[in-house]
Amino acid sequence: MNAFVIGGTGLISTGIVARLADDGDTVTVFTRGNHDEELPDGITHVEGDRHDTDVLEEAVADADPDAIVDMVCFSPETARETVDAVAPHIDQYVFCSTVDVYHRPPERNPITEDAARHPNVSDYGRNKADAEDVFMDAHEDGRFETTVIRPWSTYGEGGGVLHTFGDDTYYLDRLRAGKPVVVHGDGTSIWGPCHRDDVARAFVNAVGNEDAFGEAYHVTSEEFITWNQYHRRVASAIGAPEPELVHVPTEVLTAVAPERTAMLRDHFQYATTFDNRKAKRDLDFEYTIDFETGVARTVEWLDERDRIDDWEEEPFEDALIEEWRAATSDVVAEMGTYR
Repeated sequence: MNAFVIGGTGLISTGIVARLADDGDTVTVFTRGNHDEELPDGITHVEGDRHDTDVLEEAVADADPDAIVDMVCFSPETARETVDAVAPHIDQYVFCSTVDVYHRPPERNPITEDAARHPNVSDYGRNKADAEDVFMDAHEDGRFETTVIRPWSTYGEGGGVLHTFGDDTYYLDRLRAGKPVVVHGDGTSIWGPCHRDDVARAFVNAVGNEDAFGEAYHVTSEEFITWNQYHRRVASAIGAPEPELVHVPTEVLTAVAPERTAMLRDHFQYATTFDNRKAKRDLDFEYTIDFETGVARTVEWLDERDRIDDWEEEPFEDALIEEWRAATSDVVAEMGTYR
């Protein structure tokens, strides 16, 4: 198989490229050259801007791939430009979308691939959904075969570990130091991270797979945990003490720290699960790396590169916890007069 990967140095795509190379496939990676990750031996690396469609078309024509795996298309405009540039040169287009295409909160769980996508939860989700439609229209028009894959929360070596305020690594240092961590709401909403190696394997199994033509797939966790469990498992994975969890309502957090809580507002606050049966059937998807094992590997990768920030250099969370505890104590004391 001859594959052309647009954006081959990101979290998921490094896993895809490595597995394609291990399988003996011919692989061309097309990036802007802004990352310093080493590519496997035998991979052809072409630098260029995917928005320069002349450069992209020339690179695809030179590589003459069977399939394109696109990891970095984020808008319908980019999708339309890309379809026009590459359609004459390929048989299949594998598009990395996202579960954020779905309306939230969902009508029912687990969410299946035919669930309502509008209104979307965020601009990111809406743009990905519209890009899906562009590639599926190209499929219906016979320009190439399209496969859409929708990951959820993907983590692993090369990335960070999510928490209420994003993916800043000071969170890991807080856990190791035994510092309290903020948890949105009561910590009982559901989350499900999936290691990038499991996600990447499904992408690779979609390439050249006739069963996947014209289909969309969830490639997500099968280890659904509450956020309270999440933080305790991260602590356990890195040998940190049992964490003290400080619960603060989501609406308070998004009001106090709007720039730090975009992911909380659009994603973390919703309890969702996703049905992976289609990917299991057609892509041989398996969830093989449990969360604690995956976190341990991810943090080891960060430690080796000295990429974990010192919690003392990020005072925000301690300041918030102090103010929240003081405010709740005042409410309890004041309301005690009504007993």
